[in-house]
Amino acid sequence: QMQLVESGGGSVQAGGSLRLSCAASGIIFSISAMGWYRQAPGKQRELVAVIASGGSTNYADSVKGRFTISRDNARKMVYLQMVSLKPEDTAVYYCNAHSTALITGKPLISWGQGTQVTVSS
Repeated sequence: QMQLVESGGGSVQAGGSLRLSCAASGIIFSISAMGWYRQAPGKQRELVAVIASGGSTNYADSVKGRFTISRDNARKMVYLQMVSLKPEDTAVYYCNAHSTALITGKPLISWGQGTQVTVSS
């Protein structure tokens, strides 16, 4: 089955930067859209950024101008470059991918286990 693994989280001071990475495994799947979500304690999981297979992107209003999502289709990787981090960015960040099984054409939505981002003031 396809698996997503996030990395790059950590603790930084306000104004700092982090780069999150997500690696997808599974050669029998064709990945379309990929994205990043985040969830803070006591809050709903929210969409941070999404990137389509063709490269078009969308961002949550709260991160526009500060976060950049990118992908490497050949390596099946998606990244989230975060700059000017704020305490309110503190959350567990999850990688998400929409894919299709190459043999059956069955659609699949996959989630990573998450990586913690903590921003202190």
